[in-house]
Amino acid sequence: MRLTSKGRYAVRAMLDLTTNSNGNPVRLQEISERQNISLHYLEQLFRKLRNGQAVKSVRGPGGGYVLARSMDEITVKDILDCVGENINPAKDILGTEAEVANTVEFHLSKNYFQNLGFIMSEYLSTTSLGDLVRKSQEVKADVEKVELERREQAAQATATTTSTESAFSEFASGIRTNIGEINQ
Repeated sequence: MRLTSKGRYAVRAMLDLTTNSNGNPVRLQEISERQNISLHYLEQLFRKLRNGQAVKSVRGPGGGYVLARSMDEITVKDILDCVGENINPAKDILGTEAEVANTVEFHLSKNYFQNLGFIMSEYLSTTSLGDLVRKSQEVKADVEKVELERREQAAQATATTTSTESAFSEFASGIRTNIGEINQ
């Protein structure tokens, strides 16, 4: 199993569409700019997402894409399936391999990876766009909190540097005055 950029970009683009839609169509150009994903690549992905009935296209002025169903009805697995991602780690274990390697170890490993595939499929099927959007709000709050703390620390450091520079400037100006008086 290997999740390619196709699957990751499709999930990112769908999250972007969900968070920026507010019921209105979103243009792929906007998603492309926000997510730094090639417009041509997004067009290919959204064609597959439309065929998989995850999104609907809206034509005309103000057109773009909207979700075909509510964000709580579209799972991550739905998105990955639409764009052709295969999440089954046992997909390559076929009959010919079983004929050649009909051993206990083969069957144990085959069963293990098939079970892993079921677990992954179940996990991806139980996580919806809505779940991720709600989680993004928590993450966004955490990121904003960390950014605010960083700015406060930077402001304190700047204030400390400014007061130190001011004190040094007063000290240095006192020296210059005295040196100037000596030269006269």
